[in-house]
Amino acid sequence: METIEEMCHEEKVDFIKDAVAMADRLRKFLETKTDVDISTQPALEDQSLDFSDVEQLLGSINTIPVPSAPVINPQAPNSATGSSVRVCWSLYSDDTVESYQLSYRPVRDSSPGKDQAEFTMTVKETYCLVINLVPNTQYEFWVTAQNRAGVSPASECAVYMTAPSPPIIKSKEIRSCEEAALICWESGNLNPVDSYTVELIQAETPEASGVTESVVGIPTCEALVQLQPQQTYTIYVRALNVGGPSARSEPATVHTTGSYFRLNQHTCHPWLTISEDGLTAVRSERKTSAREPPPRSTRFSRCVAVMGTLIPVRGRHYWEVEVDERLDYTVGVSFEDVPKQEDLGTNSLSWCMRHTWASPRHKYEFLHNKMTPDIRITVSPRKIGILLDYENSKLSFFNVDISQHLYTFTCQLPQFVHPCFSLEKPGCLKIHNGISMPKHVTFY
Repeated sequence: METIEEMCHEEKVDFIKDAVAMADRLRKFLETKTDVDISTQPALEDQSLDFSDVEQLLGSINTIPVPSAPVINPQAPNSATGSSVRVCWSLYSDDTVESYQLSYRPVRDSSPGKDQAEFTMTVKETYCLVINLVPNTQYEFWVTAQNRAGVSPASECAVYMTAPSPPIIKSKEIRSCEEAALICWESGNLNPVDSYTVELIQAETPEASGVTESVVGIPTCEALVQLQPQQTYTIYVRALNVGGPSARSEPATVHTTGSYFRLNQHTCHPWLTISEDGLTAVRSERKTSAREPPPRSTRFSRCVAVMGTLIPVRGRHYWEVEVDERLDYTVGVSFEDVPKQEDLGTNSLSWCMRHTWASPRHKYEFLHNKMTPDIRITVSPRKIGILLDYENSKLSFFNVDISQHLYTFTCQLPQFVHPCFSLEKPGCLKIHNGISMPKHVTFY
């Protein structure tokens, strides 16, 4: 303890000595006069820091450029329906894009100075499904890209086309036989289409198994389709253009149990009336109407006759005509350009069976170029069967009720012929077609 007290006493003595010396120096400094004003240079007083270069550098780092013009793609196959089209484009750069503006307008023939209405829509992706369009119509599309820096230049324009409207099958003009059918339809579109497709489904084929056969690339509004005999087909038609196929038409039914045709109104004499189904011709007591249409080159003007529609398939065709025993009539075939001012059978372009009745006598003639063989028919037919055989160049007539062969023409037929019918007195005749040939007919 004594040692410690001695050490502390020595340190206190040393500290007091140092403090007295420091107080003497401070007293001397305070007694001395000193100029404490600090002179400053004007340059330092007016100088301020310039951060513009730094700000410009930071701005260049954070600013993005305006996008470059997008490139719109050509229309892809099957990319459209009748009311919509899928439009695609690309951006060949690393530009930042926040959205796109897609604009379009219909392409139509218009007078100079008349602009078509334009439509614009904003999208985020590089594709867009545009809806509520008109079928089978061309539309002009262009696109711009935009971000917070601005809007890009517009792309080049591209023409897209909507798919066509479904065709309309002319059911009443369908003709068929055991090997084929001629299908006719209306386009259903104001603008031309590229082609048509006929789809066939057999009646025995389940709907789930789809189309039995398709005929593609048809350029016109009709097609002759090869079919299997003794079958029933459901037929659809589609129209196609660059945008894709249309929806299916309404279905039509075709039977290949025999030849099927209708009476052609365009060839009908004004005194004849054709039924709605096109299978009955009626001549009334009144010969003329108050407003009888003027004669045309396609209509019969002297002979009160009508043609059936053309059967454009070489092979064997059979149909039957139901008549009254006291009816004056003519039935047979003729070329399309048969003279309409002459009676059937009086020229080289028609082959016919004619019946005239003057009580109590029935007279039957088989006429071609005014020539007829001397043939007697003892049993008057009420239903006449007609067999047209292109391959063997024959035209045969039968009494259906008693399975009797009446007469056969041997005739050269370099072109297709039409069934033809005439009524010399008031009455009616009815056609039965689309029926199988009876056994007694197959031998001729």
